[in-house]
Amino acid sequence: MGAVCAGLAAVVLVLTVKVCLLRRSAREIAAGLSMRIETDTNTLIGISSRDRAMRALAESVNRELRALRRERRQLQLGDRELREAVTNISHDLRTPLTAICGYLELLEREEKSEAAARYVGQIENRAAALTGLTEELFRYSLLLADAALRPEPVVLNRALEESLLAQYGAFESRGLTPSIEMPEAPVIRTLDPMALGRIFDNILSNARKYAEGDLCVTLLPDGTMKFTNTARGLTPADVGRLFDRFYTVETARGATGLGLSIARLLTERMGGAIDAEYCGEKLTVRLCFPLKT
Repeated sequence: MGAVCAGLAAVVLVLTVKVCLLRRSAREIAAGLSMRIETDTNTLIGISSRDRAMRALAESVNRELRALRRERRQLQLGDRELREAVTNISHDLRTPLTAICGYLELLEREEKSEAAARYVGQIENRAAALTGLTEELFRYSLLLADAALRPEPVVLNRALEESLLAQYGAFESRGLTPSIEMPEAPVIRTLDPMALGRIFDNILSNARKYAEGDLCVTLLPDGTMKFTNTARGLTPADVGRLFDRFYTVETARGATGLGLSIARLLTERMGGAIDAEYCGEKLTVRLCFPLKT
């Protein structure tokens, strides 16, 4: 009887050790998979166990990781080729556009009939719109190249005021007088000043194009900023796509569809969040840079 008990105890001990080893191997596989999913590395998952089933599982996971790495590299290559194509197209368009604008300036000095002058004016407007689109494409390709940001302490109150002042003339020409609400205490965040200014400019430019007589700009003490204006006729689908590349609600206004997309890209790169909501014919673009702890 004692021998049987001793044998059972030995079997239980062996099984316990086996289970512990299997658990350790499972943890090693889970930790290795998590690390390799988050980082781009060529190393594969290795385990300390010699159990054939666990080693087969690790090899199966490694095969999937190799396939995932190949797909990731193909996507990266395609993305890089797209950025290079956009940059090259922008450069290629600049030269003929510059020549066209130059010849249009010369043509303005010539005597023309009323109809010819009207046609030249239309050509100038279209050339200006195409030039703006080309420049926007070029800037967007530069942003996609992941240029390094230079964060420093920035007072959001002051930065927002400067952006509003810079567009004062454009607002006035549209008959817009923004309503501004800001706390007296400075709201400070560590951000790239140039990128932040670009975000504000793009949001305000979008509001200036589509606002119907009103614009309310609000800065809250927690770093949340709201840009609200009346925009009749929008749909949930329109609002959901405002930050998509090349999407415009009305193409007739000369918009490129890149302004808010660039704003979102820069915001997310600096750890912020940006979204939009539509309620009661009021469009609100909400921008937030939470305080980092």
